[in-house]
Amino acid sequence: MAYASLYKWSLEDPNGFWMKAAEQIDWVSPPSKALFDEKEPFYEWFADGQVNACWNAVDRHVEAGRGKQIAIVHESPITHSSKGITYAELQARVASLAGALRAKGVEKGDRVIIYMPMIPEALEAMLACARLGAIHSVVFGGFAAHELAVRIDDCTPKAIIAASCGLEPSRVVHYKPLLDQAIEEASHKPDFCVIFQREQEVAKLIEGRDVAWHTFQYGVEPAECVPVEGNHPAYILYTSGTTGQPKGVVRATGGHLVALNWTMKAIYDIDAGDVFWAASDVGWVVGHSYICYGPLIAGATTIVYEGKPVGTPDAGAFWRVMQNHKVKTFFTAPTALRAIKREDPQGALIQDYNLRNLKALFLAGERADPDTIVWAQKNVGVPVIDHWWQTESGWAMAANPLGIEALPVKIGSPSLPMPGYDVRVLDEGGHQLEAGQLGAIAIKLPLPPGTLPTLWNAQDRFVKSYLTHFPGYYETGDAGYIDEDGYIYIMARTDDVINVAGHRLSTGAMEEVLASHEDVAECAVIGVTDALKGQSPLGFLCLNKGSNRAAEDVVKECVKLVREKIGPVADFKRACVVDRLPKTRSGKILRGTMVKIADGQEFKMPATIDDPAILDEIRVALEAVGYPRA
Repeated sequence: MAYASLYKWSLEDPNGFWMKAAEQIDWVSPPSKALFDEKEPFYEWFADGQVNACWNAVDRHVEAGRGKQIAIVHESPITHSSKGITYAELQARVASLAGALRAKGVEKGDRVIIYMPMIPEALEAMLACARLGAIHSVVFGGFAAHELAVRIDDCTPKAIIAASCGLEPSRVVHYKPLLDQAIEEASHKPDFCVIFQREQEVAKLIEGRDVAWHTFQYGVEPAECVPVEGNHPAYILYTSGTTGQPKGVVRATGGHLVALNWTMKAIYDIDAGDVFWAASDVGWVVGHSYICYGPLIAGATTIVYEGKPVGTPDAGAFWRVMQNHKVKTFFTAPTALRAIKREDPQGALIQDYNLRNLKALFLAGERADPDTIVWAQKNVGVPVIDHWWQTESGWAMAANPLGIEALPVKIGSPSLPMPGYDVRVLDEGGHQLEAGQLGAIAIKLPLPPGTLPTLWNAQDRFVKSYLTHFPGYYETGDAGYIDEDGYIYIMARTDDVINVAGHRLSTGAMEEVLASHEDVAECAVIGVTDALKGQSPLGFLCLNKGSNRAAEDVVKECVKLVREKIGPVADFKRACVVDRLPKTRSGKILRGTMVKIADGQEFKMPATIDDPAILDEIRVALEAVGYPRA
């Protein structure tokens, strides 16, 4: 079936559509139906089925005779090492770790926090929890002690699995002192901690609480897979909340397996045996869905990359990995491509590598500006597919489904909604807007399988955060429009739509114009308080490496460009050139924090910030252009 027919089927007959998709999963006991809507708005999928996520990601491929296939490739340009783990080896390693956890009392429903860098053992820890029916919560390795403590108190883990350290190009990140401090600060105390000692740093273990990874597993009986209900939580993943208190997004096991398996072929065109690489981190939703579970459920080879897009050793790092491991489909954040483009504007390094196996390059995480997409299309020579999703959704809400039908690409759009997502654009009153009109993007309930059914221990907050503003809809927090052909355009977060003298304007549209300037590598636009007009846009420009233009000249040209492309109504008059933009570790630009600095407001240091020192640079740049205003 072509895309249009599948999409129509998914909305008109969700039970039929998703029960068909569920046939591709190994069930211990199949569900009686797909959608359980008795507790709406807390919809559940495959609730009465019995299943195990680890079996579907590992054991079934060994049973099918593909145990010798590489399941995980670990590529670390920092340690100059590359190794592969077969499905049979992965099965043995995961069963051993699960057996050791079981011997220490970890059972179905217990929580386990995982605090690890980009090493195969992080995936093994996730899968070992899934094997037992334990609920894992991966916290980005190196996360601040206080933020880790908050997560310990929220999910009350029986155990914590951590590594001794993480590695950055220029330093060792000491995980164990952060972990010790977090446990000391937290009210809840785990029963025990398992520490994977890396050769770059051997951490001091606390007697009676800590045990080394290999010692822990010595002499234990490997564990078999424990069946769980389809609505049993597979994991909790914390995402930043507007209150500063993290929100624990829950992922239910049955829908998680069915949806991810469906996406691997339908969206990414990946079959068993193909090589898939998502250049993200296990601490983010992309790492859960498309480094760990998705590729392994599909029987593909997944790459765990401990490095950067630039600097390990250069802007050719990604292309080298793709060449060496014959990557078929690659997935990264636009910010990573922009970093490569800034270092290598002409794409010269790409020509040094043979990318004949690469069939598609997918982007998500931040809005993919057209200039970056055009650069990648020209230099990489494969389809560049923007797609849109969130931590809450777990998989793409809008995409170009290459495995079903390659739709025409419209640059600036993540294409069309995926099955199960009934996407609408609403005004403040919840009325549906016409094609081309900018508004809040919402999804008619129920959401499809694999999305969040609730927040951990916070049903009221789940309803308030996502379901109250537009009754009957999930509020995405994104703003944009849908064109005459049904293509979705995500222009900004709803709080990044600024109101200039009564005109609702998208900062994303302005960023698109700025990014088209030949000297601009990356940019951001924020709305700052203006006594006369309510808000006024302010731009931040990062210039291409090697650009020798005077900053004031580039700013003048950019101001003129926005005036020409968007018009005087945008009131775009001010911009400053900076070396870099403040971002989260996953690559999202911290626009909200920049607004607070510009407006002279107090702010809480974002827990996910990559480098807090950047905020001082932003403050200096703002002062140079007269902010904050007296």
